Amino acid sequence: MLAMVTMIDGRTILELFLNRVSASGPDTAIRFKRTDAFEAKTWQEIGEDVRRVAAGLQTLGIEPGDRIAQLSENRYEWIVADLAIQMAQAIHVPIHAPLAAAQVDFQVNHSGSKALFVSGSEQIAKVAEADLPQDLTVITYESTDAAIPQQQLHISSWLDQEAPEPGSLEQATLENTDSNDLATILYTSGTTGEPKGVMLTQKNLVSNTLAVIQTFGMEPGDKRLTFLPLSHIFARTCDLYTWIGCGCELALAQSRETVLQDCAEIHPTVLNGVPYFYDLLLRGLQQHGLAETPGALNQMLGGKIRYCCTGGAALPDHLFDFFKSQEVPLLQGYGLTETSPVISMSTPKQLRRGASGQAIPDVEVAISEDGELISRGPHIMRGYWRNEEATSEVIIDDWFHTGDLGKVDEDGFVWITGRKKELIVTAAGKNIAPVLLESLLTQDPLIEQALVIGDGRNYLTALIVPNVEQVTAQLSETPDPEKLLEQPEVQALFEKCVEERLMGVSHHEQVRRFFLIDRPFSIEAGEMTAKLSLRRPIIESNFSEQIESMYRKTREQ
Repeated sequence: MLAMVTMIDGRTILELFLNRVSASGPDTAIRFKRTDAFEAKTWQEIGEDVRRVAAGLQTLGIEPGDRIAQLSENRYEWIVADLAIQMAQAIHVPIHAPLAAAQVDFQVNHSGSKALFVSGSEQIAKVAEADLPQDLTVITYESTDAAIPQQQLHISSWLDQEAPEPGSLEQATLENTDSNDLATILYTSGTTGEPKGVMLTQKNLVSNTLAVIQTFGMEPGDKRLTFLPLSHIFARTCDLYTWIGCGCELALAQSRETVLQDCAEIHPTVLNGVPYFYDLLLRGLQQHGLAETPGALNQMLGGKIRYCCTGGAALPDHLFDFFKSQEVPLLQGYGLTETSPVISMSTPKQLRRGASGQAIPDVEVAISEDGELISRGPHIMRGYWRNEEATSEVIIDDWFHTGDLGKVDEDGFVWITGRKKELIVTAAGKNIAPVLLESLLTQDPLIEQALVIGDGRNYLTALIVPNVEQVTAQLSETPDPEKLLEQPEVQALFEKCVEERLMGVSHHEQVRRFFLIDRPFSIEAGEMTAKLSLRRPIIESNFSEQIESMYRKTREQ
């Protein structure tokens, strides 16, 4: 017999969770892979693990308002740590697992974190490489032999203990936590590449969670499979916290590569993803000649899918059309980290091709005089951590300026028409600051100018203007000047140059292809402003054939 969905309420994430444990204690809550099989835990069992870890944090001297970072891929312990941090009245600083050691270093130090949860050997190696405070306590999820100067604890030393009795620990937190208290700090790339810590309060997260649930509703027996990183606000709110709010089952995919295998075992009814993932599904069906077979998509996703949701990047019309033809609604939403994240979303009954749905309850949207989409409501961040100047630039008279150009039609549907700020959003929903990458590339004597491309694409490419004198000086022989850039030796020289210059950035910030162009960007060609800033749309238009060749080259391989 299916358990009925019981909607619950709360002022804070912890109160939401404790109310869920009280309402659904013995029900299966989550499934995750241990070795070869999915293991299940009830709400009551999760509550016990959360109390164990929260008590462990208290033994470390963690006090209300302290920051605690987490560097981990999706796993059961990630969720327990998140809720335990809330129970300890601390502030969670999740760090994206693909980031490089230098980026981890910045976020831990800038946030002033006192403890750091770390998953396995790949992540602990970054801790060893980074210059982190020696008084930082590192709590690992897996055994590791890595030598680090910080104190190491294994989370099993807490999880293997008898769980504290329900009562005093959580009651003190409930009494002393206000809905306006800070819950988390999430670092996101600014337009110049300097990470900014987005401060989200309990009210931000809870209001957005409950508004999403109110917009969609749930059915008995609903199951979510999540594969988007929980360190991003999309999955954090729309998978994790909505799961708590509505009491459905949540399953954690083993990895991005196993999603379809996991779907076959879990039979999810709801999926959240980015356009890149849904495009892969279409391509997979096309390769097997099944794209026009009725029901093929649903069967591919486990046979029980009611709808799929997408965000993080613009949804191409052809994907919307394909999912519609397969009778699986693909529902586009819109939001940012700074907005907790949902501003607007489509539903099975309210959707339009190309639109990002309508504003969710209690959220206002408007268009400024220069065409920028702005929003206000309980979802708007408190500001950027230790960066009042950046905060004042985007929050003006309570309105958050998204940096995106758009319109709101007469029926309240939100349409995104362009981007005001210099920020690339890849097809996988990754926010990339091109100015940072370009500055790293042009630090090399071989590179005069560089333009990084990748908006809506599967990976980054770059147009590079070489310093011909520097290039010639490094060659073993002097080639014909007209054929200089075509020489294999020159291509190899720049491959090494790009790799070395971007060594300190994450995997999704790597430039996969580049094209060497034989003239500089210029004011005369309209490619630069009088202040010598790059005019990206014009450069991309002038070199559209070269740009397409970089993406076509990969498709043909």
